[in-house]
Amino acid sequence: MDRRNEKKCCNYLTDSLGRPIPNDTNSLTIGSNGPVLLQDLHFIDKLSHFDRERIPERVVHAKGAGAFGYFQPYGCMSDYTCAEFLQNPNCKTKVFVRFSTVIGSKGSADTVRDPRGFAVKFYTTEGIYDIVGNDLPVFFIRDGIKFPDVIHSLKPSPDNNLRDPQRFWDFVSLSPEATHMITWLYSDRGTIKDYRHVDGFGVNTYIWVNACGKRVYIKYHWKTQQGLQTIDRFEAEHLSGTDPDVAVRNLYESIANGCYPSWELCVQVMDPDLVECLDFDPLDDTKIWPEDQFPLMPIGLMTLDCNPENFFAEVEQAAFCPGNIVPGVELSADKMLQGRSFSYFDTQRHRLGPNFAQLPINRSISCINNNQRDGASTYIFNPNPINYSPNSLNCGFPKVAEVCQSEPECVSGYIARIPIKNPCDFKQAGEHYESLTCEERCRLVDNIAVELYKCNQDIINRVLCYFYKAHQEFGEQVECAVNYYRQCAN
Repeated sequence: MDRRNEKKCCNYLTDSLGRPIPNDTNSLTIGSNGPVLLQDLHFIDKLSHFDRERIPERVVHAKGAGAFGYFQPYGCMSDYTCAEFLQNPNCKTKVFVRFSTVIGSKGSADTVRDPRGFAVKFYTTEGIYDIVGNDLPVFFIRDGIKFPDVIHSLKPSPDNNLRDPQRFWDFVSLSPEATHMITWLYSDRGTIKDYRHVDGFGVNTYIWVNACGKRVYIKYHWKTQQGLQTIDRFEAEHLSGTDPDVAVRNLYESIANGCYPSWELCVQVMDPDLVECLDFDPLDDTKIWPEDQFPLMPIGLMTLDCNPENFFAEVEQAAFCPGNIVPGVELSADKMLQGRSFSYFDTQRHRLGPNFAQLPINRSISCINNNQRDGASTYIFNPNPINYSPNSLNCGFPKVAEVCQSEPECVSGYIARIPIKNPCDFKQAGEHYESLTCEERCRLVDNIAVELYKCNQDIINRVLCYFYKAHQEFGEQVECAVNYYRQCAN
């Protein structure tokens, strides 16, 4: 029996119920920079289906390593946030960190060119707080509705289960916002052999709120105290065959031998009133915040000093979500953050069940007191028969918490699927290229060309056009290298 769609295929895009889709690149928001709306049925349909495409392996970040440790702030951050774990320099907060590759399956090599996941779970007295980032400061896209597409382009082809670089470069050639990420991913930072020598970045823009209700935008940076180390693609390819688990092994053995890695947590802080004065959108995940304008502020140190006792229970079942926030932290209108805050929760419910937060690795150290009951894999249950609010039979308990709350925020605009006002897709890509040494530029160009030359000419032309717009020399060098590889192939 032919299990493909028996109906004649239409030549336009539809959702899973066959409804035509007129716009597949922008989420439904209030204005170009407003929050994503829950009434965006296409967004929910697209990401919900994407989140359930793999059972039980993670759709992304399938292979990883983890460790426990603690975070200790340097001082009180009450001027910026009322988050309790950032107030007392004498207080240590337990953390669990999971490092991972992004695209490969659980059996893939640690050294392949890939962003690395860098996810930190804080077990605070006010609940679980997750900073879910990568080892590179930017991402391929700025709107979560395109997340399934970029991952599909990087994953093996559905017809033969083989990875084809042309699929990815085809996507990039039609997504100019990915240009900046290419200059990071195909640089030396794209290939590593251990997790202790990488930095981490929150990538998304969050909001901190202090006790007076004042909001500021912030970005997170984890600075390795072991020093940055990378490898070139030739060593990466060699290790992928001789020692594919080198990064997982290195982290575990280092901690087991008493060599505890640490990272300094820094933040960049921005007054939201400055947004209109910038030549880029600070809520755009394809952009960095220039450090000369928004300097890094060191706020604490994280040390990993304990290996997991059971890999499956504590690493595989660890569930991170950017939507796990605590009082003093809010989600910004960053379109990727808004999408991830839904998608990560949805993925964990699919992968681990609705009660994944009851698993020991995900369980809060603070009291859990609500009216939720039952569901698959219920581990901890509330024996109280009054499971609704408001009520009088339980004296109105549980009552609402008294926590610091920010002032209501006014958001206005037309509900529409529209791109951001200031994409500025190429400037920072060119600036990053200029910041590299001559040797680093040569390796960046070669790493790109060795894949790009295999693509169709129209794909090559579109990608080169982006590189020329970013930096004239960048475009020239990649074009020259592509021609060289094509001549060698003939």
